[in-house]
Amino acid sequence: MRYPLFRLAIFILGVAFPAWWVYEAAANLLGPDPGKILVDRLGLGGLIFLLVSLAMTPLQRVTTWAGWIVARRQIGLWACAYIGLHLSAYLVFILGLDWGQLTVELSKRPYIIVGALAFLGLLVLAATSNRYSQRRLGARWKKLHKLTYPVLGLALLHFLWIVRSDLTEWAIYAGIGALLLVLRVPAIAKRLKRTRGRAASRAV
Repeated sequence: MRYPLFRLAIFILGVAFPAWWVYEAAANLLGPDPGKILVDRLGLGGLIFLLVSLAMTPLQRVTTWAGWIVARRQIGLWACAYIGLHLSAYLVFILGLDWGQLTVELSKRPYIIVGALAFLGLLVLAATSNRYSQRRLGARWKKLHKLTYPVLGLALLHFLWIVRSDLTEWAIYAGIGALLLVLRVPAIAKRLKRTRGRAASRAV
């Protein structure tokens, strides 16, 4: 396995945050509504992992270090895992596993549908992120994994709907997401490569 220490560090980070949040909840450190805090933190953690996964390609283009790309799949899987936990925590702590209430919530809060669509997109990406799927799908694999972009859009829309009274935090994450998408525009990506090449030639 390539870059085992880097992968291990990502794994530890992925496990450490939910473990710490559960400890805080068990120790009554999350206030009067720990369930909601867990739901919010898991959702935000999933968004952050999604943004980090999108940052891997620009980082590789700038630094030429292959470890970024090697870790991209792992980080994407963590994004899916966090959003899965986010959804599970919502069902348990907010709805109390009352499936009848879910129908009411869907009609009153359509952002839940938007979030669910984003999660379904992440599930598709996670299920096809392995090498078998890459070989099986061939050139279609890259096209399929461009689904990451609409998934990010849905995730940001879901987040916006929730925090619409305070847009500062949302604007930060949306700005980062927009920057990462702009860096993938072919003309800008080529310029990054040229800049990297000039920097490498000067270093020599």
